[in-house]
Amino acid sequence: MIHFITGNQNKLKEVRAILGEGKVEHLDIDLPEIQEIDAKKILQAKLLEARKHHKGELIVEDTSFYLECLSWSLPGPLIKWFMKSLGIEGIAEIAAKYGVHGATVTNLLGYMDIEGNIEYFIGSVHGSAVYPRGERSFGWDPIFQPNGYIKTFAELSDEEKNEISHRKIALEKLKIHLDSKK
Repeated sequence: MIHFITGNQNKLKEVRAILGEGKVEHLDIDLPEIQEIDAKKILQAKLLEARKHHKGELIVEDTSFYLECLSWSLPGPLIKWFMKSLGIEGIAEIAAKYGVHGATVTNLLGYMDIEGNIEYFIGSVHGSAVYPRGERSFGWDPIFQPNGYIKTFAELSDEEKNEISHRKIALEKLKIHLDSKK
């Protein structure tokens, strides 16, 4: 049994849908999150802290939002802090002011096996940063329009978004890895 550490029930539902309903247990542990530009370092710190609470297989995740106009390096894993200080409108305004709207959302999964080995699985979706449209519980969804779509993540139905999501891509890579270990 793999234990996914999250406080977000929507993320848990998505993880269970992809890895298997009976294969994922929920752990609601409030883990400290270091502030770091390297998402792997963030996940490694989370996994090492989680190991203090649970000895089984563990999954943690981090989502990043990158703007082309900021050299594809920011806000990155600091997106939560950008949203708190600028709001999603402010992030969209950065892209608009530069006149460069390219954006990529990335989900990085950290997996720790029973022995404590850590592996990472990444999923990315490319698109554009746009002025907010739609309403959604996930913070930046209203300003991210994936390539090939006329809707933002916030305007897509849950089913549409889950079909192309960065989290789904990363989870499918993890699933292939787990299946190969059987």
